[in-house]
Amino acid sequence: MEEVCEGKEFSFPNQEERILRFWSEIRAFENQLKRTESNPEYIFYDGPPFATGKPHYGHILAGTIKDVVTRYQSMSGFHVTRRFGWDCHGLPVEFEIDTKLGIRSREDVLAMGIAAYNEECRGIVTRYVAEWEEVVTRTGRWIDFKNDYKTMDPQFMESVWWVFAQLFKKGLVYRGFKVMPYSTGCKTPLSNFEAGLNYKDVPDPAIMVAFPLKDDQHNAALVAWTTTPWTLPSNLALCVNSNFVYAKVQDKSSGAIYIVAESRLSSLPSRKSKPAAQESSKSKGAANGKSEKKGTGDAKVKSGLDTETYELLENITGASLVGKKYVPLFDYFSELVGAFKVVADNYVTDDSGTGVVHCAPAFGEDDYRVCVEAGIVQKDEDLIVAVDADGCFTKKISDFHGRYVKDADKDIINAVKAKGRLVSTGSMMHSYPFCWRSETPLLYRAVPSWFVSVEKIKDQLLESNKQTYWVPDYVKEKRFHNWLENARDWAVSRSRFWGTPLPVWVSEDGVEKVVIDSIDELERLSGVKATDLHRHFIDHITIPSGRGPEYGVLRRVDDVFDCWFESGSMPYAYIHYPFENAELFDKNFPGHFVAEGLDQTRGWFYTLMVLSTALFGKPAFRNLICNGLVLAEDGKKMSKRLKNYPSPMEVIGDYGADALRLYLINSPVVRAEPLRFKKDGVYGVVKDVFLPWYNAYRFLVQNAKRLEVEGFAPFVPIDLATLQTSSNVLDQWINSATESLVQFVRQEMDAYRLYTVVPYLLKFIDNLTNIYVRFNRKRLKGRTGEEDCRISLSTLYHVLLTTCKAMAPFTPFFTEGLYQNLRKVSDGAEESIHYCSFPSSSGKREERIEQSVTRMMTVIDLARAIRERHNKPLKTPLKEMVVVHPDTDFLEDITGKLREYVMGELNVKAIIPCNDPLKYASLHAEPDFSVLGKRLGKSMGTVAKEVKAMSLADILTFEKSGEVTISGHYLKLNDIKVVRQFKRPANVTDKEIDAAGDGDVLVVLDLRADESLFEAGVAREVVNRIQKLRKKAGLEPTDIVEVYYEPLDDGKQILENIISSQEQYIREALGSPLLHRTLSPPEAVIFCTEEFRGVSGVSFIISLARPVLIFRSDNILRLFSGNEKCAEALQTYLLSRDLSNLKTEFQVGKGKIKVGCLEGQPAVEVELGKHLFLSVGDYYLSRTE
Repeated sequence: MEEVCEGKEFSFPNQEERILRFWSEIRAFENQLKRTESNPEYIFYDGPPFATGKPHYGHILAGTIKDVVTRYQSMSGFHVTRRFGWDCHGLPVEFEIDTKLGIRSREDVLAMGIAAYNEECRGIVTRYVAEWEEVVTRTGRWIDFKNDYKTMDPQFMESVWWVFAQLFKKGLVYRGFKVMPYSTGCKTPLSNFEAGLNYKDVPDPAIMVAFPLKDDQHNAALVAWTTTPWTLPSNLALCVNSNFVYAKVQDKSSGAIYIVAESRLSSLPSRKSKPAAQESSKSKGAANGKSEKKGTGDAKVKSGLDTETYELLENITGASLVGKKYVPLFDYFSELVGAFKVVADNYVTDDSGTGVVHCAPAFGEDDYRVCVEAGIVQKDEDLIVAVDADGCFTKKISDFHGRYVKDADKDIINAVKAKGRLVSTGSMMHSYPFCWRSETPLLYRAVPSWFVSVEKIKDQLLESNKQTYWVPDYVKEKRFHNWLENARDWAVSRSRFWGTPLPVWVSEDGVEKVVIDSIDELERLSGVKATDLHRHFIDHITIPSGRGPEYGVLRRVDDVFDCWFESGSMPYAYIHYPFENAELFDKNFPGHFVAEGLDQTRGWFYTLMVLSTALFGKPAFRNLICNGLVLAEDGKKMSKRLKNYPSPMEVIGDYGADALRLYLINSPVVRAEPLRFKKDGVYGVVKDVFLPWYNAYRFLVQNAKRLEVEGFAPFVPIDLATLQTSSNVLDQWINSATESLVQFVRQEMDAYRLYTVVPYLLKFIDNLTNIYVRFNRKRLKGRTGEEDCRISLSTLYHVLLTTCKAMAPFTPFFTEGLYQNLRKVSDGAEESIHYCSFPSSSGKREERIEQSVTRMMTVIDLARAIRERHNKPLKTPLKEMVVVHPDTDFLEDITGKLREYVMGELNVKAIIPCNDPLKYASLHAEPDFSVLGKRLGKSMGTVAKEVKAMSLADILTFEKSGEVTISGHYLKLNDIKVVRQFKRPANVTDKEIDAAGDGDVLVVLDLRADESLFEAGVAREVVNRIQKLRKKAGLEPTDIVEVYYEPLDDGKQILENIISSQEQYIREALGSPLLHRTLSPPEAVIFCTEEFRGVSGVSFIISLARPVLIFRSDNILRLFSGNEKCAEALQTYLLSRDLSNLKTEFQVGKGKIKVGCLEGQPAVEVELGKHLFLSVGDYYLSRTE
């Protein structure tokens, strides 16, 4: 393996750029697909975005989710085709062209020519494809851009035709009307998006109109409130809420009797204030959703009714009004037999108006719906729309024919007044939509549209939904279920130009309809070759009537498909089904996986579900992940104008794509909740996940290289089966913990719960670095022998390799970077980590060891807390620690297998187990008021008193059984808190012995000073200073140096005695002996020196020097029979050699080397220890041994 730099010098973004180049060189994605092409298919549907805008965090989030899942499935043995798709048609594209060319009306397009207009649209569809590919690729997502699909491709459009034709054959298509925002200036309906572009505050009339009921004993009239008087001539019904109570009141002055919702009585005009002002005020209040209750402080005002003006006659239910007929305001629609009656619907609210809504089905979406439901109009028959394309009344409204509707408002109000039907008049300021092109006020107007009969298949939709699995499931069970339950017929056509044309040809008399399902059928029926299916290529194509030449030809209807119909057809159209890939589709439908944002519950998820259920009676997908919205840090929507968020490429450039991916995956946004994006959060992932992970990897590489530096054979990992038999408890633990990681990631990924993986990984990396690596430093550094070193290094190697494989779907760059170095010492390793199989779960877990190590860390944390509380640093040795726990297995582990780790980490000389919790603690019970308060109510006081009075025996019995009945109430473990308080031994203070507990573990620490521990404490301080000096000198852990000390002042003898008594500890900690300064030879090169004073009462100088050879000159002289010149030449030669290479040669020669390269000298065998030592330390150790 190659050397790696320190974490602080490592650039994650730069490494990612290198990995991208590597993937490109080996064609990693293409080869992964090729290698898995014989595997079972995993079908993933990628929702097509528009390429008219650049990708943002929402796209990156969804793309990351898709990439994680598809990478995982590929590593799990599936062939996962991933093709990028583009939504090419529809409003976003037309909007861009209209803005660019200054097009303001439908006539402008027709004057320009549909062909020219559509080709302009085609020209900008792929404007940002390069930017998309750059960003998507840089985020690490593997997806095929070369073999992408576009909704404007003829093959895609042909499949869309096929889908529509199947629906038509099933009787699920009809032509009806849809009320839409309509621009009279441009003579075209607008989308809701366009309607929201240009709101203005404008004044509008606000009037109340009386509609006398027929056959009412009081001759009462329902009162409706409206701000659109121009719709009154088209009134066909009145709508109430059947759940409301309505009041019948009589005007004391005029004798007129009115009916309004009881809760809206205050909206009736009062004579207590000036009418105009009152009406205006009332109307404004209603517009703001607030009831204006004039004079509510007056004693004569009761329940919102002005009793000075009105008398309450009776209250009636809304339900009792349903079906009643009323006198029409105008007689323009008198021929409609079923009209002019009261209907009911819950869209009527009581937060404004009168609780009675006048319905003109041609000019209101809800009006149209309730009138269809009441049978007043038929949804599949022509609707009389009495306003033309210019916004003027047609001849149907004879009194106002030719008048622009808004201009006719005043005359209509006067006509109402003349009929004696005007209850009040006023005006209100409100926000109203205007056409963004023509600046004319929009009218809501019914326009012809083609519909899919969703309501016919509602039960099937709900059944299809049950067959799907969603994350999070509440989006499926609530939001999506409710949307399906209230689904309305879907208007799938638009009066546009750039889109897939509806394949409907109609005869001139409207009797004959042909719905084309393929290009072949169109060519066969028309005799015309079709190469492109856009309007300008097929609008001219006619089909001869099947009834004979005298009936002329069939022409295509003008409409194009709503782009949602195209994206809903994606599972079929992207593979040109059924014209191609029929076997692939039939074997793998429904698809396995889709993922998009929460807004798609009413968008793509819905259209997928509708079309698949209508076509095949089943859902389009099996599994779905729904993400929330990514907001700016301030909680507002991300805005380019406000610049309230950093660009994605800026974040990736600073911290890397892997960090951004993990940040997004580990956030509430993957649970369909909003995320406030914080750049600092991405840095937090680098700091908390990647740096510790990288440092563990670097520690492995450094110590594997150390073996070679020290002359041992290069590191080759021991096979995993052998490692599983290691007797070291931490080897057993980390192997088991790695198995747990693999099992957990596989389990969560199979359940599509991506958000649970990162917290688990975080804890695992923390345990790997702060438990396994930290506690095993001696073994990993070779201080416990070469064999043990290789076992621990091999264990760490396999743990890192397995972790990389398990996390490769989440962090494809980082894991690839580590893998490329790790694979160098493993024969037969795959070329890329993404070619590897996902780690399999062997099921071999040591649950007892995992639990014991977890408890060990609890013990260590508790002991550290006690030390901190009493200002006792870890360098200060303590005599004794008692661990109290009822589990004898754990106590056996903590005082057996784990003992040396606990003692070394906490610097205590003895661990005493205790399984009697009452020896060091007293117990008392407390009721959990937060749990029991609501449940017990008035009984809480009595129960609390008895819980607090529980005896020790009662508490122990309760803990054992897990239940108790008090005052007739059954209580469980989570209802009662058992509080353990430390019981300090007699005659000692908390400064001498203190304790800390967590659940059932109690740690008791003896804090009293012990002179016998003083020397160990000083030794730790000295080692600490040496380690800091090494770091200051810029040494790597693999760098071998000699360390000398020189005592200062009066404490010389004390320090020398301590270093002598603590020699073994110091040598193990440093990896070499600590040498007295007097042992330094004249030729030693000292490169770093520092003086330390007052360290635990002693002062000293530490010096670092390069190792030098120590010769046994007498023995070397004997090699040459006393020839001093030859002996001196040999020593000069050996001194010129590189120390690490020389060490390796002695290692290979088992302590001996042959030197025969010196000219004019005989070859001699030089033996280590007999003729020379490789360092002063080796020479010193040979003497002391």
